[in-house]
Amino acid sequence: MVVVRLPELQDIFKHIKLKSLSPAQAKAFHMIRLCRTSALGSHAQVCKECGSMDVSFNSCRNRNCPKCQHSAQEEWVEAQMSKLLPVGYFHTVFTIPQELNTLVLQNQKLLYSLLIQSAGHTLMELAKDPKFLGATIGATTVLHTWGQNLSFHPHVHCIVPGGGLSNDGLSFVRSRKKFFIPVKVISKKFRGKFLDLLKQAYNKGEIAFFNEATKLALRSNFLSLVDTMYNKNWVVFCKKPFKSPGHVVRYLGRYTHRVAISNSRILAFDGQSVSFAWRDYKDNNKSKVMTLDASEFTRRFLMHVLPNRFVKIRHYGILCSRNIRSKLFKCMKLTGNKPLHLNIKQKEVKVCRSCGSPDVITILVPYSFATASSA
Repeated sequence: MVVVRLPELQDIFKHIKLKSLSPAQAKAFHMIRLCRTSALGSHAQVCKECGSMDVSFNSCRNRNCPKCQHSAQEEWVEAQMSKLLPVGYFHTVFTIPQELNTLVLQNQKLLYSLLIQSAGHTLMELAKDPKFLGATIGATTVLHTWGQNLSFHPHVHCIVPGGGLSNDGLSFVRSRKKFFIPVKVISKKFRGKFLDLLKQAYNKGEIAFFNEATKLALRSNFLSLVDTMYNKNWVVFCKKPFKSPGHVVRYLGRYTHRVAISNSRILAFDGQSVSFAWRDYKDNNKSKVMTLDASEFTRRFLMHVLPNRFVKIRHYGILCSRNIRSKLFKCMKLTGNKPLHLNIKQKEVKVCRSCGSPDVITILVPYSFATASSA
């Protein structure tokens, strides 16, 4: 039986030459091409007992590489399991109007941050209102910038526990089974927060304008755009509650370390064009196949490479780092959960594949700069 190997993102990148890339895009493009090849060096597991040697090429560990995200995802999920509360969890998605996409693309680091901040603060402030919950809740936010067809579609996924620490800090307040804040209220609050922060950034001269967006540098044009955005309904989507807290983290784990497209969705590559599977949410979530020129496919993928050092996963309220040992720990005690232990997970002991001996050493083969530069 002959097994046909499907093409991967790395195969496509090896056939493409691109110009005018940002430093972050150039790095991602270069590292994905070299991932698990001799150019990045290798490491050998040598058994002292039987002398057997197991050699593997090194991974690139770039966060945009579909090959390198599985282990990072597992480590993240394991770390979040200790922070779960025995309550229902909700999944909300915040999206900005597509009329802002050009501005966002030209000011990614700033406007992505404003998007995440607006979503997180919207949930925190509304939950503190006694009309809705009267408590400090938590939220984990994850930025995504793509749609299923690799189009530019910036949005934020938020996982929210159904309850929080009361405003007086003395009790744990549980929410109703359905999401405790009406979607229309969230949408209006989110719209107002984002546009207010956008105007503040404009007044400080922090926003850059290029090409077709140059006209927005004129104050009257910029304010006209903002007024138009105030008159639009902003989309906030709330999904049904999760079955269990453990299911929440595993579900979110699929979002945290996801890249614009996984290798499993790439169906064919003939050296000129790429065919990949996608779901059309506007057509009853039907599964379809899209074919793009390889250069266009690559351009779309690299459009979703985030700026260097940009933090796409952020925690708010009782889940942010400064509140873990105080507010989250208190919530766990009030809900009858075991005390929170922040122990570092022990590294897995490596054993020899041949004889099972744990007496194994790792020998590193250095990165080959010459090979890397010529790859």
